[in-house]
Amino acid sequence: YYITNNLRSAKSLTMAVCLKRLCFLSLRSMSTVGFVGLGNMGGYMAKNLVKAGKDVVVYDVNESSVQDLKSTGAGACSTPSDLAAVSDVIVTMVPSSPHVVEVFTGSNGLLKTLKPGTLCIDSSTIDPTVSKDVDAAVRAAGGHFYDAPVSGGVVAAENGALTFMVGGDADKFEEVKSYLDDMGANVIHCGANGNGLVVKLCNNMMLAISMIGAAETLNMGIKMGMERQLLSEILSKSTARCWSIDTYNPVPGVMEGVPASRDYAGGFGATLMLKDLGLADDMADGSDSPIVLGKMAKQIYDELCKDEKFAPKDFGVIFKKLSEQ
Repeated sequence: YYITNNLRSAKSLTMAVCLKRLCFLSLRSMSTVGFVGLGNMGGYMAKNLVKAGKDVVVYDVNESSVQDLKSTGAGACSTPSDLAAVSDVIVTMVPSSPHVVEVFTGSNGLLKTLKPGTLCIDSSTIDPTVSKDVDAAVRAAGGHFYDAPVSGGVVAAENGALTFMVGGDADKFEEVKSYLDDMGANVIHCGANGNGLVVKLCNNMMLAISMIGAAETLNMGIKMGMERQLLSEILSKSTARCWSIDTYNPVPGVMEGVPASRDYAGGFGATLMLKDLGLADDMADGSDSPIVLGKMAKQIYDELCKDEKFAPKDFGVIFKKLSEQ
């Protein structure tokens, strides 16, 4: 009797879980995903959602980027508010804090027409305090907000292999993850809103420091007569190994498919790195955290971005600046 009842209970529980999962997948498949911001990263992210079979509508101030997404099967909206009116899930990927505020709260912003229950996922790298303010505004409008900045660069964005660092309530994280899985290989819940951005800014400060170190080291070795390919290969197999050497090498002619192979076009802009270093600097000051190398990295990229020859380029262009001195 007890065994029979237990088996029935277990069977019922299993069926309930399966039905819940099927219901969730059905609702997900019917959802319209709005995507705002089709830059170097956002364009590929939106394309991967289309490839995954999502019903995607997009908005960007650059009409050519919108047309590019339309050619893949996405729909287009003329303003963020138009996009919000037809979306159940919204992903935003714009350059800075003011852009995020404008996209959400501007005269034609998302909040003008946001539907109750809409899931908002912001993958921009911005000030965590601004993210918390936007979170409060979205909640007040009846929506749900998560900060989900990314790591991995343009190559990972294109290949759907990004890492997402997610901040927000745990209760809807699995739903958030189900959409981010279409664009990334790793989706990690970091805790409350803003925590994803804290991790991202820590990551980018370390990335800037390591890129400067890689560029200085490679430049010195090459000037001392080492062949660039051999030097990079040895360093990538030694204790100096890092992403800036073995995956995103800043020396032209060493690695295909990275910005250095195309005169530092595309990629992660030097000005965006400077912006992130400024945010990390503010975060460090606010938490009484000493960041000697972080502040030096900020100074180096500040100087780099004053030169119009380097400012529009990928942040690995620091190697070119050093090699020309």
